[in-house]
Amino acid sequence: MEMDMRGSRPTPRHGAPRRRTAGTEGNAPALRLHLNYAVSRRGLPAAPSFRRWVAAALSIAAYRAPAELSLRLVGTHEGRALNRRYRGRDYATNVLSFAAELPAHVNLPLLGDLVLCAPVLAREARAQGKPLAAHCAHMSVHGVLHLLGYDHVRRDDAARMEALEIAALATLDIEDPYRPR
Repeated sequence: MEMDMRGSRPTPRHGAPRRRTAGTEGNAPALRLHLNYAVSRRGLPAAPSFRRWVAAALSIAAYRAPAELSLRLVGTHEGRALNRRYRGRDYATNVLSFAAELPAHVNLPLLGDLVLCAPVLAREARAQGKPLAAHCAHMSVHGVLHLLGYDHVRRDDAARMEALEIAALATLDIEDPYRPR
């Protein structure tokens, strides 16, 4: 799967998060995750893990409609180029979120694209003394919440988003990433 970022740009996340409540009640809604490794898969979690993490984020945010998104694991060079192009910051960052910008009359389950920079995640996991998989889970959940409209610009929004991250990770038996070590 190729990820085309040409038409995408980060969307400011002000106001209420995007939530859909239509869908199957009591059952997990359909999730279509397109996963692409642009780096060696060695040491990185497999597709079923990313799927679980994305599903946990959608569930904890009460997103009840079918969802489709792409997740691409990249190296430092690509991560830096994307961050520079779309955020104007000349460094590789851990996660980038590109929410789908669909016209109001288009009803597709497309949430958008996530980009995780594997070397940055590995470096941060080592520095934080936690398993790489736990950090990948955290950044996957974090990115999905951004796709749903959550942000952490204002203090109250950050607290709300962090609480959702902690709750989603707890359902996966992953400890609170914000708790001091």
